[in-house]
Order: sequence, then structure tokens, then C-alpha cells
Amino acid sequence: MSDARKILDDLNDRSREVFRLIVESYLDSGEPVGSRTLTRTLSEKVSAATVRNVMQDLEYLGLLDSPHVSAGRIPTQMGLRMFVDGLLEIGDLDMGDRQKLDATMGGNTGDVGGALDKIGAALSRVSQGASLVLTPKHETEIKHIEFVSLGHDRALVVLVFADGHVENRLFIPPPGQTPSSMREAANFLNALIEGKTLSDVRRMMQTEIRARQQEVDGLAREMVESGLAVWEGQGADTARLIVRGRANLLGGAGQEEELERIRTLFDDLERKRDIAEFLELTEQGEGVRIFIGSENKLFSLSGSSLVVSPYMNADRKIIGAVGVIGPTRLNYGRIVPIVDYTAQLVGRLISDRS
Repeated sequence: MSDARKILDDLNDRSREVFRLIVESYLDSGEPVGSRTLTRTLSEKVSAATVRNVMQDLEYLGLLDSPHVSAGRIPTQMGLRMFVDGLLEIGDLDMGDRQKLDATMGGNTGDVGGALDKIGAALSRVSQGASLVLTPKHETEIKHIEFVSLGHDRALVVLVFADGHVENRLFIPPPGQTPSSMREAANFLNALIEGKTLSDVRRMMQTEIRARQQEVDGLAREMVESGLAVWEGQGADTARLIVRGRANLLGGAGQEEELERIRTLFDDLERKRDIAEFLELTEQGEGVRIFIGSENKLFSLSGSSLVVSPYMNADRKIIGAVGVIGPTRLNYGRIVPIVDYTAQLVGRLISDRS
């Protein structure tokens, strides 16, 4: 983006003001901005023809685009990036927004996952976008494991950790499972897991199952392997992403093309594709980062923007991230302090409970 920064530095005051006003108006309304509108807001009095010439120059530089032949201009992705990097004014967090986010911290006596879900819902309401919360991996010692049958083709595996944290996952049990085989599988695991983390259990389990084949029958052995499998591979990561507020994105969608992009985004969110990259986006440094359109490695096909910030534990180690995703015409100046403050709240929550 150094080339874009150089272009901004080379613009004269009039061109820079025209560019800034067009972007700010577009972010506010989503509509193209015409020369006559600009003549009423520019600090110097110039003709509409002069403004049109400036707009044409900015279009030639790749900063503006004209969606229709006779319409006004809107910023390109390059223009939005240049605006965010060089002209965006980040406001202070609104007191009302702060209070709504702070309210999520009161009475959080349940597990961390429930608290993070509550914070994610509040972030979505405050930002009017879809909120994303990547929860930390839980490496506390396991206290108890249980399998619960929900039908012939559905079961729940419940993990209770020594710090009181509870996780449960749905999975499809092996055919022929009975309540007694589920109890046997749970008893087998509970006899082995005391004082061990989930990672410890994963490493030792295959060896233990082979070594103790006489102690557990075939059905129970299949149950053990199936239950642990939901924490392994991609399933372990996708379950860590909390998404709230998809309906907010639909509310701002207009034309069919835009609706199709939102549907693509929903599909990505449902599959939680490339979830490991979500945290990687934040690991190059502290603070809020903004990804616009195709810069967004996670959801580039939908043409959305992502404002994301890491959060840290008490040891100042990055363990997760929070973000807001929405259209490229997000009110970045308002969203950035909201995401930043939410990341601080989550970090404080994790630190207090560690």
C-alpha cells in the first residue's frame, strides 16, 4: 500500500478534500456522490465543472469509480484503503456503546464460552454488523468426561475441566451404541484423564486403547475414538468461532448482486472456512487491523470488510481474536474503537478466570 500512500501525499489540498468528502459521504449513505453536492460542502467556492475535473483525475488514479455513466463517484477498494490509512479519523468510544459492552461483564458466573457468546451478541448489536469471536483453546486439566445419547444418530460428549469450564459437542455415534457402552467408554476415559489436559489425552489415547483392548469392548472403543475425534483436526478449530448478527448484514443489502455476496459470506461463516487464518490475521502485531474487500483472506469472495483485534491472556500472549464483519462501507471510525475495547474486555475476562 506504499504506492497508494504516495498518491495521497502527492494530491493537492483541493483533490484531497474532494476525495475525503466523497469517501465520507459514501460510507455514510452508500450512494454515489456528484459534483453539485460537493460544491455545497467544499471549503473553497469552485464550480461544478472544476470539481468534475478533480473527480476525473481521482478516477484516473484508481481512487474513485463511477457505477453508472452519468452518476457520481464512489471510492474503489484502493481508495478506501488509502482513506483508512491516511485520512480516517478514529473517534472515541461512544459512552452508550461502552455501557452496552460493559453490561456483558456483569454476573458472568457461567463458563467462559457462555460469557464470550454474550459479549459477541453485544458486539453485534453495538456495531450493527456480524461479530466474530475466536475463543481460546482450553488447556486446563480435565476433571470429567461424559457421553449423552440424544437419539440413535446423535450424541453429546461433555468435558468438564478442573477450573469449572464446560464444553459439549454434538457428534454422530458409531452404529449400535447403547447406554451401557457409552457409560463404559466414559468410565474408561475418566480412569485415564485425571490431571491431564485435552492435548495430553489425545497423544496417549491411541496407545492406551491398544494396550487395554481387553478392558473395553469394541462398541465402547469406537465410542471413545468418535468422542475424541470431534476435538481433533478441523472440528477442533471450527467450534472455536462464535458468530453473531448475520441478520444485520441482510438488513443493509440492496441489489441482488449484493444479496448474493451476503449469501456467499453466510456460507463461509457456516462452514467456518480457514478458521486458523482468523487468528493469524492478528498475530503480526497488537492493535486493530482493517481488511477491505479482497484484502480479507477469510471472506474475500463476499467483498466484505473485517475489523479485527487480538486479545491476550494475563501473560500478554495472543490467544484469540474478536472482530466485526460488514460491507466495505463500514463506519470504520466508529467500529475500530468498538472492536478495540471489546478485545480489551475479553482479555480481562480470560485473565480474571485463568
